Amino acid sequence: MTSMRRCAVALGPCVSACRRPQSTPQKSTGRINKWQSPPDCASRIHSSARTSKRPPTSFPELAGPKKEDGEGEGALVSYEDLFEEASRLSRTRDTYERVLRAFCRRDVRRRGHVEFIYMALRKMPQFGVERELPVYNMLLDVFPKEVFVPRSYIQRMFNHFPRQQECAVQVLEQMENYGILPNLETKALLMQIFGVKSHPMRKFQRLLYWFPRFKHVNPFPVPQPLPPDPVELARLSLQRIANDLGSRVTVYQEPRSYLGADGREIHLSHIVGIQSPDQRDLLAQHDHRHPVFVEGPFPLWLRRTCVHYYILRSDPLPPDAKAPREVDPERSLAYPLRMDFDLERDLGDDDELDVDEVDEGPVYAMCQVGSGDQASLAKWISGLQRTNPILGCTPVLFRVQPGPQELEETAGERLQPVEEPGRQQMQQ
Repeated sequence: MTSMRRCAVALGPCVSACRRPQSTPQKSTGRINKWQSPPDCASRIHSSARTSKRPPTSFPELAGPKKEDGEGEGALVSYEDLFEEASRLSRTRDTYERVLRAFCRRDVRRRGHVEFIYMALRKMPQFGVERELPVYNMLLDVFPKEVFVPRSYIQRMFNHFPRQQECAVQVLEQMENYGILPNLETKALLMQIFGVKSHPMRKFQRLLYWFPRFKHVNPFPVPQPLPPDPVELARLSLQRIANDLGSRVTVYQEPRSYLGADGREIHLSHIVGIQSPDQRDLLAQHDHRHPVFVEGPFPLWLRRTCVHYYILRSDPLPPDAKAPREVDPERSLAYPLRMDFDLERDLGDDDELDVDEVDEGPVYAMCQVGSGDQASLAKWISGLQRTNPILGCTPVLFRVQPGPQELEETAGERLQPVEEPGRQQMQQ
């Protein structure tokens, strides 16, 4: 009780000065009244190291989330309009970073930062920054610092600030989906925002553990970014399809354009083919009385780019026409000389294997063309005749579906508006 009275006596002048209404300014007499508090008394009670000054932002939409009557998602709408307004100028990394800096300057407390970060994650592919590690670190910097750090083990046990932690985990998951490995700056930001014992920090540790192990696990890596040259892209895709290291890639036609006799510009697409020595031997043994077929297009995805290829094949031979193939066991790993199986089997075990065998015809060659028309594929067949003379006396049938470019042209023709004859008569 004595200590409480001393505190009340010590704070009495400050509290009375705060409650006393302000009077008109008087001239200083040089004497200090015992009931008069110093001018910075109230400021010492509610002091803060950071002031809430709001400098003018570069975008008018950052004045704050505006909620209209009957709308509960006013903040989301405001932030989406902010990115849309910024994208009208230019969709670049500089514009995206300007939006993030403008939001950070809007308010010291960063109110509405969770909704803003979710919207910024959605807008990343539009600005082309979904694979930029500094942009992700800048996005994590939007979180207030040292606010969501748990102060006791009880707060860590009950998932301190779960909404903010889930938002940070979503940022790290998007980095994982695009194959972005976080760095030391990401770790420092997460420790400053959520502390060491948090879900975002655990997600960061798992990324650092698994990403280096799976980085070079693919035996057929795809370069990032993909080559812009269509010939190099076709060479890369055909080498991934071929199962023989001795396959040879041949460029039958380079993409070029020239002026025709009537003055119109004519574009020639690329024609790239691949064939292995074994495929060449199989084609030489083919009966020229039976036709071969050109089929396609078949899709192949390289990351987010879809390319199409065509194959040259024949129908499977009938069972009576197949010649038995002798395999030397000393030169084949598929047929070893001796196989020892020490398996404990019961009388009720079924040793028969249920395998659905589909007999397909052999594939003699593959190619990629820029335009999937029959004229370009005929040029490919004429180029194959230089190394496969049997194609000169073998009928070739084209079982080709419309290519991607032909489908786009057909869709464009369908979308063209057609005026009604009655309306045309009325206009005349």
